[in-house]
Amino acid sequence: MAVSARPARAPRGSGLMMVLDIPQERGLSSLDRRYLDGLEVCRFPLLDALQPLPLDWMYLIYTIMFLGMFPYVMLASSPLFCSPEWPRKLVAHCPKKLQELLPLRTAPQPSTSCMYKRSRARGSQKPGLRHKLSTAFTLLYLLEQLFLPYSHFLTQGYNNWTNGLYGYSWDMMVHSRSHQHVKITYRDGRTGELGYLNPGVFTQSRRWKDHADMLKQYATCLSRLLPKYNVTEPQIYFDIWVSINDRFQQRIFDPRVDIVQAAWSPFQRTPWLQPLLMDLSPWRTKLQEIKSSLDNHTEVVFIADFPGLHLENFVSEDLGNTSIQLLQGEVTVELVAEQKNQTLQEGEKMQLPAGEYHKVYTVSSSPSCYMYIYVNTTEVALEQDLAYLQELKEKVENGSETGPLPPELQPLLEGEVKGGPEPTPLVQTFLRRQQRLQEIERRRNAPFHERLVRFLLRKLFIFRRSFLMTCISLRNLAFGRPSLEQLAQEVTYANLRPFEPAGEPSPVNTDSSNPNPPEPDSHPVHSEF
Repeated sequence: MAVSARPARAPRGSGLMMVLDIPQERGLSSLDRRYLDGLEVCRFPLLDALQPLPLDWMYLIYTIMFLGMFPYVMLASSPLFCSPEWPRKLVAHCPKKLQELLPLRTAPQPSTSCMYKRSRARGSQKPGLRHKLSTAFTLLYLLEQLFLPYSHFLTQGYNNWTNGLYGYSWDMMVHSRSHQHVKITYRDGRTGELGYLNPGVFTQSRRWKDHADMLKQYATCLSRLLPKYNVTEPQIYFDIWVSINDRFQQRIFDPRVDIVQAAWSPFQRTPWLQPLLMDLSPWRTKLQEIKSSLDNHTEVVFIADFPGLHLENFVSEDLGNTSIQLLQGEVTVELVAEQKNQTLQEGEKMQLPAGEYHKVYTVSSSPSCYMYIYVNTTEVALEQDLAYLQELKEKVENGSETGPLPPELQPLLEGEVKGGPEPTPLVQTFLRRQQRLQEIERRRNAPFHERLVRFLLRKLFIFRRSFLMTCISLRNLAFGRPSLEQLAQEVTYANLRPFEPAGEPSPVNTDSSNPNPPEPDSHPVHSEF
């Protein structure tokens, strides 16, 4: 399982953006009144003297945040909520030659296809067949919209730990998921040969990990593609560990089932879906207490598993102090290299050797839950060494260190010198960290116009890349896909930043469509755990 030894941090500007968004959420948008046909409404502004803001306030703020094309689509659709007279007013201000090509400026006229009130009707009007069919369709549509939110008992195949299709309801906004470990195993149906696939291969989507219907489609796609790589009659197995809303990490699908041949129907419950261990939900408060009691260098991962299954893990050599402690149930821990087994009861704990595989078998009749407690001893030692180098550099600069520095430490003061001796890996790491800190400080103290230019250039890159990728996609649809080499060159060109300021490093690609995004410059420590 890939374990991050550092918690993820929210973007620095996100807090400011949420502060700017508060007026919109407190009813200061003119949209709030237009929804009620211009009637006076009760508002709840942050300050009583504040007045409604323009309707595009919120979406202009969202353009600064990390919501992709959403704010621009909303900006384009905002006029739908304005007065219906605005298109005619806009046409009236256009040149006369252009007005001939635009819609008419005349007021709307009564239509023979519509039914009006008696005060506006011309003569006697009776509803025709088209009116009756339109009324029936509207009523059926409204009834359908009222029924669909409660239709999960029919579309049971789309129900997982949360009900319904992905994005179908607001449930997706109240559940957070974290994936600790994803393993895809294939077996050659003829030779029995086993192999492993990189999670996310042949796709740019990451949603398949949480949804049975997508997983079935992904397995079917893999079974169609793998024969091109000399894997005949492939069988595909998924071992996916997920935590929802800070619960234990647990399997969401049965890893023993060949998903290619597994049954799935949109109207029947998915038999190979593992249930969410709701009985362990009360543990969440205790898990938070355990996390808060640990020091900054100690990390913990909480695991829950089903009877009859086992977890195979590898402890990285960097994790020199790793132990497993049982919280509930009963497990047997097998040390593969030492060929030893040890059974743990509730509350018992054992040390795990670094650089070796081990297996954890759940032998109790009920699900087991346990936790890994580990310290990245390599990172701790590195932090201590870097702190020593920083202290040594400060002593030399302020004159408290009178002795000469060894040749391998001279770059601490002079930097890397071309043609000179190559610095040690530790000194190189220290110099890179210093450069990052200096760059952060420079950007933090940069004048407003420089930060504005950097922000606009980033937005320009987004639009440039979107335009080029759209052109490539339309070309492929119209004339077919070119060779992979040409396509790779075109995508590389679309990702270029030709307007990046000189001396400024390109930011890390954070494209959400990339299933395996590169690690940021902060080098978070990951290990196969």
